[in-house]
Amino acid sequence: MKADLFSSLKLRDVEFRNRIGVSPMCQYSSVDGFANDWHLVHLGSRAVGGAGLVMTEATAVSPEGRISPDDLGLWKDEQIDMLARIFAFVASQGAIPGVQLAHAGFKASTSAPWKGHHPLSETERGWSPIYAASPAPFNEGYQTPHALDPAGIREVIEQFTAAASRCVIAGARVIEIHAAHGYLLHEFLSPLTNKREDEYGGSFENRIRFLCKIVEAVRRHWPEHLPLFVRISSTDWVEGGWTLEDSIALAKMLKTLGVDLIDCSSGGAIPNASIPVSAGYQVGFAKAIREQASINTAAVGLITSATQADAIIRAGEADMVFLARELLRDPYFPLHAARLLKHEIELPPQYRRAF
Repeated sequence: MKADLFSSLKLRDVEFRNRIGVSPMCQYSSVDGFANDWHLVHLGSRAVGGAGLVMTEATAVSPEGRISPDDLGLWKDEQIDMLARIFAFVASQGAIPGVQLAHAGFKASTSAPWKGHHPLSETERGWSPIYAASPAPFNEGYQTPHALDPAGIREVIEQFTAAASRCVIAGARVIEIHAAHGYLLHEFLSPLTNKREDEYGGSFENRIRFLCKIVEAVRRHWPEHLPLFVRISSTDWVEGGWTLEDSIALAKMLKTLGVDLIDCSSGGAIPNASIPVSAGYQVGFAKAIREQASINTAAVGLITSATQADAIIRAGEADMVFLARELLRDPYFPLHAARLLKHEIELPPQYRRAF
């Protein structure tokens, strides 16, 4: 039987009630990495709204790995309790709680978008040093990062695994490793940003080594019955950069390491790349990776209607659709989509009169 947007999906021992995922969306609303009532309401309302997967924003594995001083984090045990409260509520509403673990790399120490989204000095709550694959800044005005040395690479791997262990305690059911959008792991993958001459640079096999080691380490600390996702930039959109063919080869490797789904985004390695943005412009990446790497994929990017999302699943272009801005505009998108597509969906009893 062909799947549709409201078909359930089982990955390992986790069953998603539908194929709609809340894509990680930075909220820039934390103090010292702690979740708070904003996150409870933001994530909880999307669970009430009927999403199958509710994922946190990029959650930093270390203080220096934050994008901004206001980022969510999971680098210390004290940050677990509030996330546990949020995840318990999300699960009580029938959604699966997930965490995206991230390190900002050379995009660290910047301000929130509504505060100018500019690099911060230490007097502006910024920090130094920041770290990257190679010692070149992301853009003019950004800090020049320190290239991670072997000891630093080992430390970041340990930070990801420690954060994964905290996810278990907090009650997360999915981990996604963020290896897209020009953040640290993408910086190692892309030949545009990785100019290393050691075992982590040069060839494709060397450039994927860091991510593969993190996946292996996280998979050892993450329960076998729970799924592991990886978000990638499927292409850099720049000649000489990371390509869809690279993504397919990487996905094949990640599948052997225990990854269950590839979240297919794109871009972010360099500023001002020419990206042909249009409705569903990244769906083709999810389709190609799904077909050629034989792995589950999620499509993301300008998916804004129920019929569009449903068509992606029905056509076999992806196994899930991840929505971001559309779910900011309408936290109850899944409930509205179910009514439009004439699917039965369990409504929160408190809201049944309205639907």
